[in-house]
Amino acid sequence: MSRVDNLNRILRGLQTGSPDVEASALISEDGLMIASALPQHVDDTRVAGMTATLSSLGARAASELERGTVQEVLVRGEHGYAVMLASGSGTLLLALASKQAKLGLLFLDMRRAADDIRKVL
Repeated sequence: MSRVDNLNRILRGLQTGSPDVEASALISEDGLMIASALPQHVDDTRVAGMTATLSSLGARAASELERGTVQEVLVRGEHGYAVMLASGSGTLLLALASKQAKLGLLFLDMRRAADDIRKVL
């Protein structure tokens, strides 16, 4: 099994293990898609670029506001959440979750997936 296959398996596992996770992706810090479990109508390139940009802005804000190293970036919209967290080796894990998502469980599941991703990378 290739690394990409393993990464896609981890992303699918995040979605099946967390019923509130609607989609997920692994993105490089410079905005390139590595693996994804996104709906077909979603433009991978745009999602990757936006995720990297938001993560970078979150890191800069945390630094400027003296909050230390950013742990995660959370965007809450009318239809749910977009959560980004560093998953090691210059990668970002993105999860799109429903508005009913329990954030504590979501963060826990994402951290576990990030640990699995680090083992593959």
